[in-house]
Amino acid sequence: MREIFDSTIERFFQDTVDTEQVLLAEKDGWNGTLWTSLDELGFTYAMVAESAGGAGASWSDLCGVARLAGSYALPLPLCESIFVNYLLCKCDIAPLTGVLSFAAKSELRLDGDKLNGVLHDVPWGRYTQHIIAVVPKDDCNHLVVLSREQIKIRKEACNVAGEARDSFVVENISPVFSAVLPAPISSNVLMQGGAMLRSAQMAGAMHKAMTISHEYASERVQFGRPIGSFQAIQHQLAQMAEHVSASVIAAEAGFSASSDTIDVLGVSTAKICTSEAAGVGASIAHAVHGAIGFTHEHPLHLLTRRLWSWRSEFGSETYWAKQLGDAVCKHGADNFWPAVTAGHFDTI
Repeated sequence: MREIFDSTIERFFQDTVDTEQVLLAEKDGWNGTLWTSLDELGFTYAMVAESAGGAGASWSDLCGVARLAGSYALPLPLCESIFVNYLLCKCDIAPLTGVLSFAAKSELRLDGDKLNGVLHDVPWGRYTQHIIAVVPKDDCNHLVVLSREQIKIRKEACNVAGEARDSFVVENISPVFSAVLPAPISSNVLMQGGAMLRSAQMAGAMHKAMTISHEYASERVQFGRPIGSFQAIQHQLAQMAEHVSASVIAAEAGFSASSDTIDVLGVSTAKICTSEAAGVGASIAHAVHGAIGFTHEHPLHLLTRRLWSWRSEFGSETYWAKQLGDAVCKHGADNFWPAVTAGHFDTI
């Protein structure tokens, strides 16, 4: 199944997502035509069960899609929409169509059947049809679905890449759907899922940045020969390749280890690795390209601005390193290796 997904989405991106389309989306805020074409492929239902009209894909099947979305700097919430429908199905809620997103950071409370509070930094929030969040109540965690029409924008904002990251006010609203989050899904599942998606997107963006940096070093001639023949440039590209390889492996491992629930040990490791590598990789890519890499016309900034943005979204490497360290300490030395081989720390 993964091979079919990867080849289908890559052909679509090759035909429709180029530098001009990404810049247009950044200028106008939203490329509705591109979203419509993408939505028609049905990828937002990829992880929905076949009985509900989806493809029944696993997380492992979707890692390539997320990496390709990062590689092409896709200016659309494809990954977010896939994840939302995955969680809805886990809660026995019918999958939704249209633009979907989620609020990993929120201050919501359920007063009876009414919701009040604030949603923070919702990816592509102003363009969505529905947003999901997790709300604690009566010793349970509830997944709630809000219609974009029900809530008011508190603050419109964008990350460094020009992608919408909006905050909303929720005032005395009944959710469109609500369900208890089933065990063993964590109350932190939105942060975990967001981190897993961003790790794969960063791995894809870094791989693409490395590819175009290598091509540029092979073509750019200085002092009578390609700059890629100089040892200093070769050393930088080799260092970048190390970080890219580690990031791809970490992201793939996190996705592969996740099945019915998200493998938080793999995800935290992936987010730490890819976030750290993003800073190093972006710096090297710009060092190799020199001044041309900073121009608006060159595609490098479409990747590096996203790397700088994504590394801090859904928890930075510092956040996840602390989560991982706290879990290790809580389990104790005797339980460390069994937890590593089992692939999970339940307390994260």
